[in-house]
Amino acid sequence: MKKRPEPLPDVNVSDLGDVRYLHLGTEWVQGSMRIDEPFDIHLEYVQRMMAWLLFVPPASVAKRHAMQLGLGAAALTKFCHKRLRMATTAIELNPQVVAACRLWFKLPPDDARLSVVLGDAAEVASHAHWRGRIDALQVDLYDHEAAAPVLDSEAFYADCRRLLTDDGCMTVNLFGRSSSFERSAAKIAAAFGPQALWAFKPTREGNTVVLAQRMPQRPDRATLAERAETIHTRWGLPAPKWLRVFKPFA
Repeated sequence: MKKRPEPLPDVNVSDLGDVRYLHLGTEWVQGSMRIDEPFDIHLEYVQRMMAWLLFVPPASVAKRHAMQLGLGAAALTKFCHKRLRMATTAIELNPQVVAACRLWFKLPPDDARLSVVLGDAAEVASHAHWRGRIDALQVDLYDHEAAAPVLDSEAFYADCRRLLTDDGCMTVNLFGRSSSFERSAAKIAAAFGPQALWAFKPTREGNTVVLAQRMPQRPDRATLAERAETIHTRWGLPAPKWLRVFKPFA
C-alpha cells in the first residue's frame, strides 16, 4: 500500500509592531516583513543569503537568474525580483504559503521575470530542466517545527550544484534544534568540494548561512570590499559588515 503523504501544515500570520511574521501552525517564525518596507529584507540571516552578490560583477546582476527552494515569507523572491530586477523562480510545496505571501506579504503576481512554482524542491533540483541555468540558488527548507533542514543529504546538494552556472552560488540556511552545522557542512563540502565553501558566523538566533560555489573562487579582500560597498550603496544590504563574519570554510 502506498504511504499517504503527510498533511501540509496550516499557515498563519501575526503582527508585532511594524513587523509581520509567517508561521506554519507553531510559534516558529518562517519569515517576516516590515509592513512599511515590504520589498526589503528584514531578518539578518535572510540578508546574508544574498552574499552571492560578493562573487559577481554588480553590473551583471540584472542579467542573472535566481531560484529559491522554499518561499518562506517571500523576502528573497521579492528582493531578487523587485530590487535586483532578476529573473526569479521560487519553488514551494505548500499552496497555503503561496496564498499567504500573495495576500499578506506583497508577493507580486507572476510575470515575465517571476515564476512561483508549486512543487517539491528535491524533484526540481534533480530534474534536468534547470541544470546549468541558475546563478543564485537560495535554499531555506524547514517544516513547521523548524527542527532541521527538510532536505540535507549529499545527493541533494550534488543536485543543487548541477543547477548552477559556472560562476553560480548556492546559499543555505542551517538552523534547528536537531541540526548539526558540522554534519550539514560536511555533506555540502562532499558535493561541492571544501574549497568552494564559505560560512558566516551564526546569527544571535542561531542561523548559520553557508555559501557554496559551483567553481571555487577566492577574490582578494580589496575586490570583496569594493563589491560590498557597492552592494550596500545600490541595494541597501549590510555587505561591509558581512566581511567581518564571513570567511572561507577551508
